[in-house]
Parts: sequence; structure tokens; C-alpha cells
Amino acid sequence: MLKRGGSRWLVCAVALACLALVGPSAPGGALSGRSVPVEAVKDVVPNRVMTWNLCNPCDASNLDRAAEIAAYAPQVIGMQEACARDVDRIRDYLEAFHGLVYHVAHGSVLDNWSRCGGAPWNPGGFGQAILSAAPITDRVNVEYPDGGSEDRGYLAVTTEVGGRSVRVFNTHLAQRRQEEFRTDQVRVLAEEVARDERA
Repeated sequence: MLKRGGSRWLVCAVALACLALVGPSAPGGALSGRSVPVEAVKDVVPNRVMTWNLCNPCDASNLDRAAEIAAYAPQVIGMQEACARDVDRIRDYLEAFHGLVYHVAHGSVLDNWSRCGGAPWNPGGFGQAILSAAPITDRVNVEYPDGGSEDRGYLAVTTEVGGRSVRVFNTHLAQRRQEEFRTDQVRVLAEEVARDERA
């Protein structure tokens, strides 16, 4: 038989082991610093569009990113500073855990091993991505003539928003304080957008 003091130690040890196995009960984890809504939307919301720079914060988990998207279930999502592998994982998590099915178009402007991993001879693509609940066609990936301190560009696809065909553009301009590059990039993008009746 255990002595009275020994049984207390056993109870404490079992409780700590359970906490270690189960983990924190708060959504998003104890260290994430933010909570995720309890109920995700059950289906995509027509006419809802979302844009998200995935590198804000860069170290968020793809599972948490998928939960954040599922909470609002936009019809179209534009992602910037996105690694192609991360986008694919987010799309897989949206379907597996939330029942939301999206089509994806990648618009990488860099093959970047240090940011996106992969084998040195096959680095991950880094740039923009578009997810859409409706099928995606006519993908165009354009790199700006001058990206500033880093290559930048835009991705354009045709999809449906609210039941109507629309051309969707997703871009990531040069960093702030690089106004001269941003001005030229916006000029290039505006000329392309002006060619489409519904963009």
C-alpha cells in the first residue's frame, strides 16, 4: 500500500501525464495568442472574398490557418507570401476537417528553398495563390518588370463569384517605402485589369 504522501504524488504525476498527452484545451493552442471561433461556417458564403498575407504571422500552423478560413468560409481567397506546399496543406485541411472544398491556382514568382523547403534541386514555389469554391480557368502568372528588393508579381484567374463569371487578380506589391516600384507595379496591374469587364 502507498503511504498518504505517496498517493498524492501519484495523483499529481497522473494529472501531469494526462495534461502532457491531451494538451491545452483552448482552441489554437495555449501559445497561439489568439482564439479560433468554435463553430466554422458549414458551407461557403456567396460573394464573400478574403485576402490574406500568410506571413502575418509567418510561423502560424497551417491547421490554424485552415480553421481561421473555415470560420468565415469565403467563396474566394487570395493569399500572398504563400509557399505552394502550405497552400496545398491548407486546402487539404479545409476539406478534411471542415468539409469545405476549394480549387487552387498557384502563382509563384520565386522558387525559394530557404522559405519554402523542398529539395535543393526542387525548391518550393513562393508567391501568390487563389482558392475558389468554383472551378478556376485561364490562370495567368505575371512577374513585374521590377519587384524592388524581391521579385513580385500578380496571379489572375477566371472563376465565379455570386454565380457570375469574374476575373480575379491577386498581387503582392513591393515592400513599403519602395513607392517608386509600387507605382510602376500598380500601373502594370491596372492596365491588365482594365481589359476585363468584370474584374
